[in-house]
Amino acid sequence: MAAVAAMSFVLGATAPVQAQVTAFRQAVAESVAMDDELAAFYRARDFASIWTGSDEVAQARRNALLGAFADAPLHGLPAEKFDPNALIARLQSAKTAYEQGAMEVELSELFLTYARDVQTGILNPNRVLDAIKREVPVHDRIEILNGFLTADPVQYLRSLAPQSAEYARLMRSKMRLEHQIARGGWGETVPEAILRPGDTGAAVVALRNRLIAMGFMERSVTATYDATLQAAVQKFQEYNGLTADGVAGGSTIVELNRPIEDRLQSVIVAMERERWLNIPRGERHIWVNLTDFTAKIIDNDIVTFETRSVIGANSSDRQSPEFSDLMEFMVINPSWYVPRSIIVNEYLPRLQADAGAVSHLQVVASNGQVVNRANGFSQYSASSFPFSMRQPPGPSNALGSVKFMFPNRYNIYLHDTPAQNLFAREVRAFSHGCIRLDDPHDFAYALLAKQTSDPVEFFQSRLRTGQETRVDLETPVPVHLDYRTAFTNVDGSLQYRRDIYGRDAVIWDALAREGVAAGGVQG
Repeated sequence: MAAVAAMSFVLGATAPVQAQVTAFRQAVAESVAMDDELAAFYRARDFASIWTGSDEVAQARRNALLGAFADAPLHGLPAEKFDPNALIARLQSAKTAYEQGAMEVELSELFLTYARDVQTGILNPNRVLDAIKREVPVHDRIEILNGFLTADPVQYLRSLAPQSAEYARLMRSKMRLEHQIARGGWGETVPEAILRPGDTGAAVVALRNRLIAMGFMERSVTATYDATLQAAVQKFQEYNGLTADGVAGGSTIVELNRPIEDRLQSVIVAMERERWLNIPRGERHIWVNLTDFTAKIIDNDIVTFETRSVIGANSSDRQSPEFSDLMEFMVINPSWYVPRSIIVNEYLPRLQADAGAVSHLQVVASNGQVVNRANGFSQYSASSFPFSMRQPPGPSNALGSVKFMFPNRYNIYLHDTPAQNLFAREVRAFSHGCIRLDDPHDFAYALLAKQTSDPVEFFQSRLRTGQETRVDLETPVPVHLDYRTAFTNVDGSLQYRRDIYGRDAVIWDALAREGVAAGGVQG
């Protein structure tokens, strides 16, 4: 924590003590008049101070708060918003009891603002992007104040930030990037060319120097694209979600040349996102990072299972949303119940042109009976079409052989798919919003291993029946659909992914408008 000079106040230079107390309380009462919660808090204390007294307790609280404000930029919070020097100047200029009463309330308000920002985020994500459906945890302001009053002030303020290992690793990554920026960044960019093992020349030297500055290889004087340089390129590709072929081609050069300031912005956005998710994740949970095109099972911060995924296509109506829920069951040999939006936008026009179209799907009435298509569908519009559509279980079913359910209002789930060719792509955004899994059977085995001694046979025996079968998870598993263009490994190393939906760019712009900066060393 940054050092902050101790500050003390002495009430009463000339006026009688009772008059000073009355003036102080009047100022507090007037200052909280528009804030019902703070007004109730101070009324319960008979408008007594918690910050501006001259006793050691009040001094300790002030100094802890000033120290936390000095460290606010370390968390990616706006430096000007929590400027300790400006606050000290205002405190020192508060000479009268009335002025000190007004400062008392200002300190409480700043404390509560800081607590909210560092605990659950500067932004309300739902107001920034509609696709972020996350319910940010809201903490009672008066409970926070009362908790602070009964705790060690320094430790309490430190405890407000997320205590997750990922947040700590991101904070360390942010500091390393800021120090690197202060030292000049990553140096010259790499010329746009395709560089392969065996190549030599100035472009290879630029590639070598860039990778050394980024920490992907030790210092070297080679001017040849040798095995060491190839290994460094492959590691860079792995850490940036690229095909790790060891060839520095178009997409690799683009990612290599991204400014370090852009990477710092990604880390700061990831820290804000981590604050939005400042909740217990579950000792075991499922993590779907949309930008990484993966789904992982994580046990106590260790990835115990990972598979490739396909996410929603990059269009306004197909992007996968972000939210957390609880996976409760899986369905083996599932039917696919076509979402209404797909029925009316994609299939109804085809049915109107040809009643026999999309014959692999059943048209189903509200009573569950399959509709005879002979009457046609030209009489219906998108708003009046009264039927649903269903694809029965089978090898060509859109959901494949299994789906994993965490019932939610967005009709999003994880599932198998017959379109296996898509998993070979580097960018895998093709679905209508649900998450397709490359290894759904192994994913099921990993989940079922907690409740049966032979998860493979348990699953396969039900699959062989060809019948739709629901299997409940005895212990539901939290599932988090998130979007991180910067994230860390457990060893603290940092990975980046492309902003496939452009969401982090929008979030960064919103943070910048709030005064967040990405530059050299701060705090």
